[in-house]
Amino acid sequence: MTGVELEIGLAATKLVPPTLPARLVRRTRLDALLEEAVGEHSRLVLVSAPAGSGKSTLVASWLAEFGSPASWLQVEAADSDPVRFWTYLVESVGRAVPEVARNVGPVVSASRGDADAVVSALVTALAERPHPERPLPIVIDDYHLITDGSIHGGVERLTGLCPTGVTVVVVTRMDPPFRLGRLRVRGHMVEVRASDLRFEGEEALGLLGPTSREWSPRHVDVLAARTEGWAAGLVLAGMSMERAPDVERFIDDFRGDDHLVVDYLSEEFLAGVAPEQREMLLKTSILDRFNGELVEVVTGIEDGRAWLARTAAANQLLIGLDRTGEWFRYHHLLGDLLRMEADRALGEGVGELHRRAARWFESSGDERRAVDHWLAAGDPTEAGEVMRSYGTRLIATGQMAGLERILERLGDVRGALPWCALFQGWCDYVAGRFDSARQWVERVHELSTEDSITTVTAALRMNLHLAQGRVGAALAIAGELAAGGEVEAHTSDLATVAGGVFTWAGREDEARATLSLALERTTVEGIGSAHLLARNYLTVLEFETGRREDAHREAEATIATAAELGMSSYYRMGPAYAVRARTADDPEGALADARRAVELVRRTTGDLVLAHVLAICGDTLTDLGRAEGPELVDEARAIVDRLPDPGIVGRNIERVLSRHGVAAVAPAVPGMVEPLTEREVAVLRFLPTALSQREIAGELFVSPNTVKTHCRAIYRKLGVGNRKAAVQAARDRGVL
Repeated sequence: MTGVELEIGLAATKLVPPTLPARLVRRTRLDALLEEAVGEHSRLVLVSAPAGSGKSTLVASWLAEFGSPASWLQVEAADSDPVRFWTYLVESVGRAVPEVARNVGPVVSASRGDADAVVSALVTALAERPHPERPLPIVIDDYHLITDGSIHGGVERLTGLCPTGVTVVVVTRMDPPFRLGRLRVRGHMVEVRASDLRFEGEEALGLLGPTSREWSPRHVDVLAARTEGWAAGLVLAGMSMERAPDVERFIDDFRGDDHLVVDYLSEEFLAGVAPEQREMLLKTSILDRFNGELVEVVTGIEDGRAWLARTAAANQLLIGLDRTGEWFRYHHLLGDLLRMEADRALGEGVGELHRRAARWFESSGDERRAVDHWLAAGDPTEAGEVMRSYGTRLIATGQMAGLERILERLGDVRGALPWCALFQGWCDYVAGRFDSARQWVERVHELSTEDSITTVTAALRMNLHLAQGRVGAALAIAGELAAGGEVEAHTSDLATVAGGVFTWAGREDEARATLSLALERTTVEGIGSAHLLARNYLTVLEFETGRREDAHREAEATIATAAELGMSSYYRMGPAYAVRARTADDPEGALADARRAVELVRRTTGDLVLAHVLAICGDTLTDLGRAEGPELVDEARAIVDRLPDPGIVGRNIERVLSRHGVAAVAPAVPGMVEPLTEREVAVLRFLPTALSQREIAGELFVSPNTVKTHCRAIYRKLGVGNRKAAVQAARDRGVL
């Protein structure tokens, strides 16, 4: 199992080809084309044609005769989330190459679905797979449902880096936004288009059904011409003709003005269906996938399994999704037609069908489909209730894009349910919309009367303060939680964030105790990402307290642990690589680690850790004589300059600037030159904030010159040269 828990048995149907129709028409010429493409290592096979052209059936029937393991992923609209998409793709490849799931799966969750990290790990695992001489097709069906740009970029990169023997097969209604011209010019792509998929002659006869053998060749040719060889059109026409009292008249009346003949076929097809069966088709059309039990719940019939068996035997457009004959779906086109008719014929009754489906999926543990059906029923509040647990799981697995899309669909419910408001706050935080995230936190507190709500929002509030360089504000929350025993009583995520706060604040004793708890909890709970984050904080703590050898050992151990967990590309590994680079004796290793640290840290949210890693790496690269070194130091200084209270990061950048002669920094004074006065302490408490000296004067009802005088005295007594250094020095000495 990889980063996202597969959703009950239903989701496993995404990872196997659909059941082949009873009247399968072999496409020998196209099978040969696919066989040749894979055998000659074409990196991409693009099967692109309109709905109902027979794309999926072609590829599935070819794979059935392939003779070697293959990968199949049936895409859904919800898969347009990087974490979810790559999780399922890796799992599908893992069905054919188990080592891929073990080695690449952890990278997906650790990197939050970062395409570069996942594709790099996937390509490496595929190159090292056992039996590389065996061709491996990786089929992605219904790819047109993917809308996320990073996924498109990742799949294109995967096709470009495919190891020998690996071919990506993209089945889609429209061309993906890849640079297809480059692949064509280099001969790396094979294309199957609508014109290639046209059914004519004997192939068309096979789709029209058994009674078509009694028709004249003219009948077949006319229908093939008027449907333009369109597979679904031929199937529907054949089913309609079987019920037609006069075949000649049917064919004479049949028109194909619209090359998909959707309107005609839908009307003709439904008109010939018995009323009871027509009602069943319309009611079940609201379901994207269904089994016998679900059919019974939604429609009220007694034997849903038997109805499915009868309908599947008579209708090639009811597609089996597993080998046991349990799960089915309608052909996409037929499903669309039935849903349009259901909206017209059933009216408000459609809402009740969705409610029944929502309750069934909710009781079955499929919260995603439960949410979809509640929303389709027009009950966003019910959907919001389901999100209480489902949203937590989406955050835990990093599916932030999918979570945000659901929250947008909830509309005003986001601001009515505290957990939905909190989820929106997390989405905004991850996206870097910090002010909006803070407003959502305030909304959570307005909505909830529970005493524990401040603990529930604590991790997000601390992260927001850290992201914007407000270490003192984050420290106030962490200190309150620690004093109240909340850190010990809560889950590992709170201990990890609080441990990070204590680290950035230079509170060594509290940091060690809290990070020790976080490491213990994350080990027991098996949360690799939180465990590595805690280890990174411990590495920073050792480095900033001057324990060079301990820092190097901790960095090495953190990086080794990440490798064991398959999470070397975890975006929060920047500090460990930066510290290992700065404490290394090997220039080449230091260069590689520093550049790796910069690459990883640029994926993080917030400025604090970014400035810290850039400063350390800039320091290292400057010593190595690399031009990017001073540039990174300048960037780190610019970031720190805009942070109101950067904690130990401000002290570190001053140390780096001093080392390279960029700025003169007063030597550290172990103790206080002399105690601060009461008024100086009052001014000191405002220094970690974003208030200017004039604004501080207004808060204290004194003149700006008085505040300026107090600040000079504070700097002198603490042995520092500026406001930010004074804040951290006061914190180190327990004054603040």
